[in-house]
Amino acid sequence: MQLRAKIKNKRGILLPLSSLPSNYGIGSLGEEAYRFVDLLRQTNQSYWQLLPLCPVGKGNSPYASISCFAGEILYIDLDMLTCDGLLKKSEIGSESFSKNVDYDKVREFKIPLLKLAVSRFKTNNSDFLSFCKENDYWLYSFAEFMSQKEGFQKDFYLVTQYLFFSQYHRLRNYAAVSDIKIIGDIPFYVDKDSADVWSHPEIFKLGKDLTPTLVAGVPPDFFSSTGQLWGNPIYDWDYLKRTNYDWWEKRLIHNAKLYDAIRIDHFRAFANYYCIPSGSKDAKSGFWQNGVGHEFFPRVSPKIPNTMIIAEDLGGETEPPVIKLVKATGFPNMKVMQFAFSTDETNHFLPQNFGSNCVCYTGTHDNDTTLGWYQKASDGEKALFDRLVPKKYDSPVLNLISFALKSKAKIVIIPFTDYLELDSSHRINTPSTPDGNWEWRFEKDDITEKLKNKIKFI
Repeated sequence: MQLRAKIKNKRGILLPLSSLPSNYGIGSLGEEAYRFVDLLRQTNQSYWQLLPLCPVGKGNSPYASISCFAGEILYIDLDMLTCDGLLKKSEIGSESFSKNVDYDKVREFKIPLLKLAVSRFKTNNSDFLSFCKENDYWLYSFAEFMSQKEGFQKDFYLVTQYLFFSQYHRLRNYAAVSDIKIIGDIPFYVDKDSADVWSHPEIFKLGKDLTPTLVAGVPPDFFSSTGQLWGNPIYDWDYLKRTNYDWWEKRLIHNAKLYDAIRIDHFRAFANYYCIPSGSKDAKSGFWQNGVGHEFFPRVSPKIPNTMIIAEDLGGETEPPVIKLVKATGFPNMKVMQFAFSTDETNHFLPQNFGSNCVCYTGTHDNDTTLGWYQKASDGEKALFDRLVPKKYDSPVLNLISFALKSKAKIVIIPFTDYLELDSSHRINTPSTPDGNWEWRFEKDDITEKLKNKIKFI
């Protein structure tokens, strides 16, 4: 089937901050982040899609964070701290790190240096005092929670949050001047061991001992006979409604200050959500509850008028309550090309079957790389792929990218791993596996003129 090649869409690249090169074991808000913005500008991109910037949690996942509002202090750039006079280059020294992120080693290396920088920071700084005042609805409770959890003084958490957000906003301003918009990402649920649950237990379904009475997950399906038991506490939406959704409103407004667009992970839970009794061994005993999206979004959307919401509706995209909510909000939803070849030509992920109000991806952070996916695809998937995807290049990866870019989608986002044509060993995350995730980084030498031309002219 011939697609309309002249349709204009905006395009961008998906790359977590942690995946940037650096001399200190993990991507940061420093020089390489600016260099990546330059790459986006030079290749006519419009968007950089990040993963959540909140502190990583279990399995080093940004989707299991100890705070919905705080930033991950491992992303603070040490060289920028030397420019600010808080560290000396000789104090940083040199350390050998593996290519991929070794979180334990990075923490062992960076935390003492951050403590040293904080010891030199003047807390009577007017910018710092303004930051604390503007963020007092979450900052002090976060610092208290972390102080009790890790034992450092509360000032450490206040100052490192200031340093994180100061560096982030410098980068954000550079991106804006370069005409690059930032897409952020927020998980729907929060971790039960978090500052959010600790400081606001009233907004969750908790028992007297503050343990969850209901937890999140998804029911059994074709992929899992027992479903998925995530264990996050369920929100008490009745309480949230009585308080005019104040906590959720603050959360979205906070993120709207950080990003030009916000992808809400598991958006379908605003339409309906799955509850599992706490203590269950699997997700089979769960039940569905109606969500609050139809009431919530007309209330909050006017308060973030310049921020686009992207509805991650995957898994619920064919269900009437989810379809109805996405249509009512007018938010673009998601189309993932790797899912387009599992059935036949009626598959709703195929470009001929979706409209323009969507964001199209070859894959997401939870998918295999496109090369890895293609190498493992069934004969039936490859046959449909070969029949529908124009063979413009010798590479199935580049052909799928080109197919996505010629779709009607409002925005097309390509994971950086796909432009690099990497295999499964470079995958960002494999859901339901506890180890080896969120570790992939590319190398400085990967950005070449050949790569720039590939991205620009594909």
